[in-house]
Amino acid sequence: MVSRSVSTVSTSAEAPPRAPTFAEALRYWWKLGWISFGGPAGQIAIMHQELVERRRWISEARFLHALNYCMVLPGPEAQQLATYIGWLMHRTRGGIAAGVLFVLPSLLVLVVLSWIYMAYGNTPAIEGMLYGIKPAVTAIVAHAAWRIGSRTLRSPALWTIAALAFVAIYAFAVPFPAIVLAAGAIGAIGGRVAPAQFAGASAHSAASGTHRAAVIDDTTPTPAHARFRASRLALAVAFGVVLWAASLGTLAFAASGAPALAQMGWFFTKAALLTFGGAYAVLPYVVQGAVQTYGWLSATQMIDGLALGETTPGPLIMVVAFVGFVGGWNVQAFGPDQLPLAGIIAACVATWFTFLPSFIFIFAGGPLIESTHGQLRFSAPLTAVTAAVVGVIVNLAVFFAVHVFWPRGFSGPFEWPSMVICTLAAAALFRFKVGVIPVIAASAGLGLVFYFAAN
Repeated sequence: MVSRSVSTVSTSAEAPPRAPTFAEALRYWWKLGWISFGGPAGQIAIMHQELVERRRWISEARFLHALNYCMVLPGPEAQQLATYIGWLMHRTRGGIAAGVLFVLPSLLVLVVLSWIYMAYGNTPAIEGMLYGIKPAVTAIVAHAAWRIGSRTLRSPALWTIAALAFVAIYAFAVPFPAIVLAAGAIGAIGGRVAPAQFAGASAHSAASGTHRAAVIDDTTPTPAHARFRASRLALAVAFGVVLWAASLGTLAFAASGAPALAQMGWFFTKAALLTFGGAYAVLPYVVQGAVQTYGWLSATQMIDGLALGETTPGPLIMVVAFVGFVGGWNVQAFGPDQLPLAGIIAACVATWFTFLPSFIFIFAGGPLIESTHGQLRFSAPLTAVTAAVVGVIVNLAVFFAVHVFWPRGFSGPFEWPSMVICTLAAAALFRFKVGVIPVIAASAGLGLVFYFAAN
């Protein structure tokens, strides 16, 4: 958790800014959806700079308090944070608007890119760019494992859990949910037996600075709609569950001729509940289900989808929209003559069931969190789960590397140009701290060079 003291005494007589209207908030959330690059850390930094430092809609202490809650939830923490702040400012409609507008631009962009990919992906230019992007994605995933591991693996016990998780999923194909449950159980026991081995580390920090008065300040009373009541908690949970069940039931009934859509609804609900530690943590589960179990898309298409997801705004978990689109297209959910429609509907289904739990968590748990402004802490089970996440992300990097360097299997030729691009991308990420988008752009250019040189 974030643990830092924040001064609650303003150093100036500066009055708090005017509270934003709902229309002004809408314009900001819409803008945020288009500029939210850089993964959760970058997205949270953008929100902190705008909401805390520039617009002063919320104080730093309240911002961090909301962030701490979102960090312990499964799901995309940056999108949940936007939903929480939107809800705190403008009730339920504000939360819905903030959460939806955070992901809507990404969904629109990915649907268009997915359609281009499926309809024109065999053209030489696109094939050449993807040839270079795939090894870059392998380096990006390896960098993610290193980045998360360097923050998480702070004791021998956590290193052991990460290693066991890698062996379990790589050598024995143990399902990701089973790994999460086992790690959580180990953490629960280890937290009692050896608490020092399972101490969590801070995952985020905000910029330091003097406290300035804000619309929602440190001492601002909790608004009426955000006050905790047991009846309100029960109503929010019940409404969310009914909405989810009705959506899945309607999908199963209306799309009886397209069972893949109902399967996607159930599958992405489970994926949403397992997204501890960020999108990279749940990608192995998505690969297991979408590629190996259901066969909605190939391993190559999955790597391509991750590359597209890295270059679009919004949370990386939005790669599920690509998985849904390609899956709906490949299974011909509405017949061979309606492939684009099947892709669009499947992308929307994947997005709806992935993000619905996040809204339920915020609207149900937000009032409970607002009932106290004390800091939350990582539990030992969650620390152990995060350590296991490092192991499964390493497995994902190995999975991608095998399919990129030996696309025809180990008996086929080794793709040395892919190794060159991967090595250069890794050097840019690890050594020179280059951003993901420049790395992908440069790798796409190298891919074109190698592709046309070989053909």
